[in-house]
Amino acid sequence: MKFTLNIFLFLLIFSLNLKAQIAPKYSNEFMAIGVGARALGMGNSVVASSEDINATYWNPAGLYKLDKKIEIGAMHSEYFAGIAKYDFLGASYKIDDKSALALSMIRFGVDDIPNTLDLIDSDGNIRYDRISSFSVADYAFLFSYSHKLPIDGLSIGGNAKVIKRNVGEFANAWGFGIDASAMYHYKNWKFGANFRDISTTFNAWKFNQELLRDVFEATGNEIPENGLEITLPRLLLAAGYLFNINDDFSIYGELGLVNTSDGKRNTLIKTNLISIDPSFGLEVSFRNMVFARAGVNNFQQIPEFDNTYSTSWQPNIGIGVNVFGLKIDYAFTDIGNQSIALYSHVFSLAYRFNIEKLSQSKF
Repeated sequence: MKFTLNIFLFLLIFSLNLKAQIAPKYSNEFMAIGVGARALGMGNSVVASSEDINATYWNPAGLYKLDKKIEIGAMHSEYFAGIAKYDFLGASYKIDDKSALALSMIRFGVDDIPNTLDLIDSDGNIRYDRISSFSVADYAFLFSYSHKLPIDGLSIGGNAKVIKRNVGEFANAWGFGIDASAMYHYKNWKFGANFRDISTTFNAWKFNQELLRDVFEATGNEIPENGLEITLPRLLLAAGYLFNINDDFSIYGELGLVNTSDGKRNTLIKTNLISIDPSFGLEVSFRNMVFARAGVNNFQQIPEFDNTYSTSWQPNIGIGVNVFGLKIDYAFTDIGNQSIALYSHVFSLAYRFNIEKLSQSKF
């Protein structure tokens, strides 16, 4: 325990030192959106209960609980009236009753952006045929592992992740980071922790300075230089309880806390050092086949014209079906536009199967 505490203090001090140097706020923020319609419908309160392919993102320690040998999952959502696309694709493999691994990918991007750098030719003529297009996209590749410890109900997991960020042919970055997580279930209680970017995640940016030089000099802008960007650690904590009403119905509730270490954010609880963003989710289950979900998150203080502040929050709802190894989930985020975040429709699919049964059916 003392060793673990020393590690935590070292990482915290190391993070604060980096913050003063090359750690901008909201670095790699596309990794904070979330994956899976179940999670988004519950206000992202699933860190203690994620036990499917989406656990690669929320809590890799839960992967070993997969009830089939292989699970494949995908999600799609759109933001800003369909301008930005957010997608997730993953596959997991259960090694044995105590361990599992997975590979997943996240993409957040805006495509078909007009490139008008060559709109005007050397003679001063406007040439629409010289307009091209490019994409701005962020990618994350997660390599996940989960293992059940000898202590009943306790498991650990982690991610090794590679980040790829691309701004057309103008700039790109490669990054690498590590997540560490744990999950503990005791009777009807569920607890989870996911220490993201525990190593800090490094993004090395490279800019095409020659391509940008003429335009930036003509407009009086400073040409960006190659550099290193750091994503500071964040700790996701959660606790939940499962109420079994009868043999058919159950209710699960979970409280989550997202603790960021990059300084004061516009969250419900904030200091100059750490900001805490709470969330809460509910899931009503019928025979573990049909689900209804609701959640709240994204609490923020909004300044008003009379120098007062109001508190906004994001309500979400969702439904799900789980039959014959196929899970279909839907979420509608930010009901009634209650918060400053835009609403979004989210769909996710997952299919589970055993290799043995497939191979036996061929003969």
